[in-house]
Order: sequence, then C-alpha cells, then structure tokens
Amino acid sequence: MKRKRFSVEQIVAVLKQAELGAPVADLIRHLGIAEQTFYRWKRRYAGLESEQVREFKQLQDENTKLKRLVADLSLDKVMLQDVLAKKW
Repeated sequence: MKRKRFSVEQIVAVLKQAELGAPVADLIRHLGIAEQTFYRWKRRYAGLESEQVREFKQLQDENTKLKRLVADLSLDKVMLQDVLAKKW
C-alpha cells in the first residue's frame, strides 16, 4: 500500500475542519487515512497554528542534530581517554 505524506499545513487544516464540526469519519475517508492516524495527528498538533508547527518541527530537527553531535563528541572523548590510559 502506498504511503501518503501530508504536509504540516495540510494536517493543521484537517484538524481545524474537525474542530469546526466536520465529521471525523468523513474526513478520514476523504483523505484515505486510518482513524488512528487522525488521532495521532490530533494528539501531536492539536491547538497549534501551521506557523507554530513548522517552528516545532525545526526545533525537533535541531535537537536531533545537537544530540548526534553530543554523542559523537562523547565517543571521541572516551576514545582519547582510552588512548591516554594505555600510554601511561
């Protein structure tokens, strides 16, 4: 089955339609998504504007990069400490 990718703006628009009273069953049938997917989106993006969601996504990406950087530096530190311990 082909996976559909929805942009953050599209997700927020769908959630706003649901808030305005559109039946959830009709929305998920029209989009071709599972009910679980809709409620996952709702849990993650409820109450946010598309601008806030975009900023949230950028912060998550930046956080991931920083965590990877810290892990790499920690590994380098451990390797250098091991090398110094063997020389003495």
